[in-house]
Amino acid sequence: MEFNERLTALAAKVREQRSSIETEEAAKNAFVMPFISTILGYDVFNPLEVIPEFTADVGVKKGEKVDYAITHNGDVQILIECKRINDALRIEHASQLFRYFAVTNARIAILTNGEVYQFYTDLDRPNRMDSKPFLVLDLNEIDPTLIPEVRKLSKEIFDLDSVLNAAEELKYVGQIKRAMSAQFKEPTDDWVRFFTSRVYDGAFTQRVREQFTPLVGKASQQFLTEQVNDRLKTALGSSSYPAEELADEVKSETVVEESLSRDDSIETTLEELEGFHIVRAIVCNELKLERICHRDAKSYFAILADDNNRKPIARLHFNHSQKYLGLFDENKAETRVPIESLDQIYRHVDALREAARRYA
Repeated sequence: MEFNERLTALAAKVREQRSSIETEEAAKNAFVMPFISTILGYDVFNPLEVIPEFTADVGVKKGEKVDYAITHNGDVQILIECKRINDALRIEHASQLFRYFAVTNARIAILTNGEVYQFYTDLDRPNRMDSKPFLVLDLNEIDPTLIPEVRKLSKEIFDLDSVLNAAEELKYVGQIKRAMSAQFKEPTDDWVRFFTSRVYDGAFTQRVREQFTPLVGKASQQFLTEQVNDRLKTALGSSSYPAEELADEVKSETVVEESLSRDDSIETTLEELEGFHIVRAIVCNELKLERICHRDAKSYFAILADDNNRKPIARLHFNHSQKYLGLFDENKAETRVPIESLDQIYRHVDALREAARRYA
């Protein structure tokens, strides 16, 4: 398996099993140890590579330990502290990491509950662990831009210098993205004031704040949707579909239920695009990314190989309260599987990969 494929598989395991994991020890055995071994490639049963219950000789409280220390070329390079799966990861949970970071050669510290992995280093002061992570890997919502950076910590291509060189940019870009996401969901007074001052000449009173807060939130969401739709229109407008091809589609009983003609009334939602990116991440080892395309129709969102409606990989039926994932067999016959959330797409990894392999 490729690195991103192994990461996707672990994420699917976390989603399936997290409800039955209650203790810290269970989270370590079920999720953290597989992360160390399957994702990073270190032998958890070899004390020359992974030291459980690591204890430093000096500079820490008596009896205090960190859950794991990962070594490379004989030196401790990564420290890992684990919490329960349902615990929110806060910096006050990392007291052992702070102390051990200062008295060992480790340059990377990881605080995790098995689902979210917070990566720390010493950007602010040498040999003192930062209070904010430079990278946050959430297996519930994997950011594909972070995968190459995590891979640099794996045994096969361990490149600490490259990670540290990129850490500052990763830290601040990540924090800005999270801050922007929070503002889009629930704008603060400063955010509302900033935009209100550019469209309203009066004083920013309590009444004005109450009036503009929902307007700023609504405008932010509409802006995001319009940006996505503009990109889709640009991409879709670059392709043409001959009448002869559309006629052949209508005749096909197994692949097409309706023409995928362009229609201004069709609005692609962010949820459909998120679903597309999940499917693309699942099948990216079967097909090159540029071959995995999508088209939106009135009743479904199609995911195709080579932007060809005769090469269906999956369909997303998200237009009603009950969502369905459309899966295709070797005869290109569709089976609709009900799903409650986007996460449940990961339950159908094998079927999706098999569909993609038919066009490899």
